[in-house]
Amino acid sequence: MTKKSKAFGLLLFFLLIAGAPLLAQEGTLTESKVSLYKLAIIVSGAIITLTAAAGAFCQAKALSAACEGISRNPQAAPHIRFLLLLGLILIETLVIYALLVTFIILMGKWRGGF
Repeated sequence: MTKKSKAFGLLLFFLLIAGAPLLAQEGTLTESKVSLYKLAIIVSGAIITLTAAAGAFCQAKALSAACEGISRNPQAAPHIRFLLLLGLILIETLVIYALLVTFIILMGKWRGGF
């Protein structure tokens, strides 16, 4: 048995164990809960799409400005590089927070509302 097949088998095992509580749920959904769930999917998709697009645009703009700054003043390259990396980390953190909010919206308690 290879390492890849062992890892895949272990992943499959944990996915099956994690999905076991789904079999115990009741299958009754009212029409209002279904429409709320559809709305939550649309809102969470919009949140993550807009945040990822804005993050990508901001990262491209920051990288462009940093390259231009380094080309104008090569001796300031370490300082510019540090500030560029700090800014990129903060932008990426914002996108990760938006992903977290999306998961919170999708995984809300549907039986009793939020």
